[in-house]
Amino acid sequence: MEGEFTVAASNSPAYSPAYTVPGMTEAEGGEVIERLRLRLHALNDLALTLKHVHWNVVGPHFIAVHEMLDPQVDSVRAMVDATAERIATLGGSPAGTPGALTAERTWEDYSVGRADAIAHLGALDGVYSGIIEDHRAAVAATDGVDPVTQDLLIEHLRSLELFQWFVRAHLESAGGTLGTGAARGETVVGRVAVQQASRQS
Repeated sequence: MEGEFTVAASNSPAYSPAYTVPGMTEAEGGEVIERLRLRLHALNDLALTLKHVHWNVVGPHFIAVHEMLDPQVDSVRAMVDATAERIATLGGSPAGTPGALTAERTWEDYSVGRADAIAHLGALDGVYSGIIEDHRAAVAATDGVDPVTQDLLIEHLRSLELFQWFVRAHLESAGGTLGTGAARGETVVGRVAVQQASRQS
């Protein structure tokens, strides 16, 4: 019924909460909330994508990848919860619905279905690169204005970068070369990883 539900704020830099934490203005709080809003979407998307890969990976490396991903899912879900709670602490309303995620995200949906482990790992390397780059940009943007949020994002990065290393270990040659090289985009990176792996075998 009309008036029963409050609509979450749109993804707009003009959003300002009615209150925020002491020591920050409502405008500053609103700015941080909007940065966290996309981080929340990215982390929710990552958790779903990791689970999708967990279900759809096939081939000789199946069990190693299948079992590697569930702890990553659990850790990313904890990041989601911490991010949503930080948004609420700052006076915002965390948007956790699938509709909000798909309407506001700035990236395409993960496109690899049932596929060999190397194809998925190559694609995941690209996914992690995008999330880590955007998290680092949010760390830089919160410097000075909100050290608590910055600390939260840095803590996320410790795990996200570690998880990318786990993924990249499957793509790296004995000589230390990353099979995906400078490729960008999850579909392209996945394809390059498969081509490189077939050359090495």
